[in-house]
Amino acid sequence: LDLKITRGEKGEFLLHHSPGATSTAMDYAPTQTSLAANKNLRFAPNGGRPANGAWPYYNLEFDGGGMIVVGWPGQWASQFKRDAGRGLHILAGQELVNLKLHPGEAIRSPRIVIQHYRGNWIRSQNIWRRWMMAHNMPRPGGKLPQPKLLSFSGRMYCEMCLANEANQLMCIDRYLEEGIKLDYWWMDAGWYKQGGGQGNWPIVGTWEVDTTRFPRGLRAVSDHAHSKGMKTVLWFEPERVHPATWLAKKRPQWLILDVPANQSKPDYAKGILLDLGNPEARQWLTDHVDRILTEQGIDLYRQDFNMDPLGHWRKNDTPDRQGITENKHVVGYLKFWDDLAARHPNLLIDSCASGGRRNELEAMRRAVPLWRSDFAYPVVANQCMSYGISLWIPYHGTGVTACATTAYHGAGQTPVEPYAFWSTATPAICLTLDIREKGIDYPALVSLIKQWREAGQYYYGDYYPLLPYTHDTKAWIAWQFHDAEKNEGMVEAFRRSASETDTMQLKLHDLKPECQYVVTYLDSKKSQEASGLKLMSDGLTVKIAAKPGVAVLVYKQKQNEK
Repeated sequence: LDLKITRGEKGEFLLHHSPGATSTAMDYAPTQTSLAANKNLRFAPNGGRPANGAWPYYNLEFDGGGMIVVGWPGQWASQFKRDAGRGLHILAGQELVNLKLHPGEAIRSPRIVIQHYRGNWIRSQNIWRRWMMAHNMPRPGGKLPQPKLLSFSGRMYCEMCLANEANQLMCIDRYLEEGIKLDYWWMDAGWYKQGGGQGNWPIVGTWEVDTTRFPRGLRAVSDHAHSKGMKTVLWFEPERVHPATWLAKKRPQWLILDVPANQSKPDYAKGILLDLGNPEARQWLTDHVDRILTEQGIDLYRQDFNMDPLGHWRKNDTPDRQGITENKHVVGYLKFWDDLAARHPNLLIDSCASGGRRNELEAMRRAVPLWRSDFAYPVVANQCMSYGISLWIPYHGTGVTACATTAYHGAGQTPVEPYAFWSTATPAICLTLDIREKGIDYPALVSLIKQWREAGQYYYGDYYPLLPYTHDTKAWIAWQFHDAEKNEGMVEAFRRSASETDTMQLKLHDLKPECQYVVTYLDSKKSQEASGLKLMSDGLTVKIAAKPGVAVLVYKQKQNEK
């Protein structure tokens, strides 16, 4: 993108942007910067993963506005440079490209999206969300992904390093015993050869099932899950290669090393990169992963990426071919996913990369982020992440313990708390409690899951923040999801631990002024009626007695009204 625009006589350019994924409480924080005269803003991710410390999604608000999005699963850069008058120069694309092409060779450029709009910038975000769902998000089996309840045993068995067939079957059965019906059983890092043993999950590159722990393969777990009406998820990290594994020993010609300046040996601590720009390597990976998914009965492919590839790419370029290694790797990575999806039309892909660091537009056309951040459990931080990421990505997930004080339940001593549950409730939630414990209040958790399933139908609605973004524990935070077609939706409101206010008026959006609405608290089923005009002008009265506390309400048009 190389674009020059001029604003009107009044107002100023206002850029809405975000820091992306950083594994901190500030992940996806909505940020606004005024682009005054001569101001120059430049954005680029850290280390080659496109959402690592920078978010390639922007809303440029001016004279009615327009949106700019950079879709590139590698090292992109964007610049917003104001002149001394009313002009703005925007540049965006792959950060470093200075190369020649060989005869018959081709590369591709990053995908750029510009969405023009008139009116309120939040309205434009909902146009964006609708466009994402209609034309971009993956549709395995021809349908958008629906809200999903998942769980794994990672908090009990060191990811999957200490997992075996027996304890995986036990976990599935324990959830059913407590009345919790999962949609997916999630098998994460460590299921493969050399991944067994305390903390061995990073030893990746021998992608074969560890038959010592799984003598009948993972198929035994998948078959058991399928027999109970559940599907299965399997984790891979195919691009990072450990030097002790099959890929490093048997296929070194497929690998890219990062050799630091003034050193003759590669820095193995930075990892070895499987070169997906090598057609032979990419084809092997496609065939190999395809075989494992098929043989082991896997329904959802999860891909992680826990290294920064930028040094590997750039140190393998010649001076007259700068950017070519990255470009070919990115194109190969996208083709790998496309070919995998073509072979498995019902397959959903999960994009992780150290918790959300690769979730640019190209990835989100092919995958969903079931683990949006590695900063997964603190309640206020996760409220704020939902607030920010929902502006851009309709479908996302995180870990849920329903406990505000710990990342997992231990010895049955931690309570099930609605405030903590809803703070981390998203379109896809992964229960990470210790299911072996009998002292957890499972009936309370079952009730919360039932409420979440009832409200989950609205996550694909238009999204409206109802209160300002803040981490202040003295404040409330709230938002609305509205299904314009059905003329109904839900409101989530959180009263934080130091708030002295137990009642809040929340002005709703996009209702029909002439209609009467019935608004119902999901937990107590208490309801109130009000006109659309009153709910939008005076606001919905929400009362939360507990501190901290949560209220989740659904509203529907009163029956017998046209």
